[in-house]
Amino acid sequence: MPRLGVVVAWGDWLSSNLKWKNQIFPQKNKLKADTLKLVVFGYCQIVAKIPIFAPPTKLLFIMQEEVNHYVDHARELMDKAIEHLSHELIKVRTGKASTAMLEGLMAPYYGSPTPIGQIANISTSDARTIVIQPWEKNMLGPISRAIMEANLGFNPQDDGQVVRISVPPLTEERRKDLVKMAKNLGEDAKVGVRNARRDAIEHIKKAIKAGYPEDSGRDKEKVVQALTDKYIQQVDHLIEVKEKDIMTV
Repeated sequence: MPRLGVVVAWGDWLSSNLKWKNQIFPQKNKLKADTLKLVVFGYCQIVAKIPIFAPPTKLLFIMQEEVNHYVDHARELMDKAIEHLSHELIKVRTGKASTAMLEGLMAPYYGSPTPIGQIANISTSDARTIVIQPWEKNMLGPISRAIMEANLGFNPQDDGQVVRISVPPLTEERRKDLVKMAKNLGEDAKVGVRNARRDAIEHIKKAIKAGYPEDSGRDKEKVVQALTDKYIQQVDHLIEVKEKDIMTV
């Protein structure tokens, strides 16, 4: 015996899908959407003996799934905002040597731009020095040139075996500029989190107007707000840690 939700959802979908209506029913004998719904509803009541209490346009369980999707989608967007922020903060220099300083840097490898991390081993020998040891010695020159052309403020030294980069110490003024840059990245991430919240709340409000229980809708809005608060705190924490790292001499 078919479940009410499955049968009604099928009828509602089929009756509203123009392509399927055109394929199944010739134009001269095409059933109207309301007629098709009555056929399905009549089947539920007479043949399947399933009483129909749900609204004909949208069943509660379908609306619940949609609302859950809005919440889950908001969470995914907030996750992406945090992930993007973390990635961008890696690029913000600190006073210490870090292999992350070369992340995303490309060098020509047999005619193809290739991430340096895929053609060489990158490490730090001390707090001020980055060492790049290519798998092939003929890549020493291309790697050095790529670093120079990237305008990272580094002067790579090629000794015939490895490329060494001495990371210059940051001035107080430069540190403050980098902190400001990190905070701007944090604000951008917060905008992303709040935009995800706004879109989810708007969808939930529309669902309430369409018949979704108001109490359940308010509960879902609280869930979205709790997620927003959580991710905003994560942004603040990441910026706080980065600021401390930048200002540490």
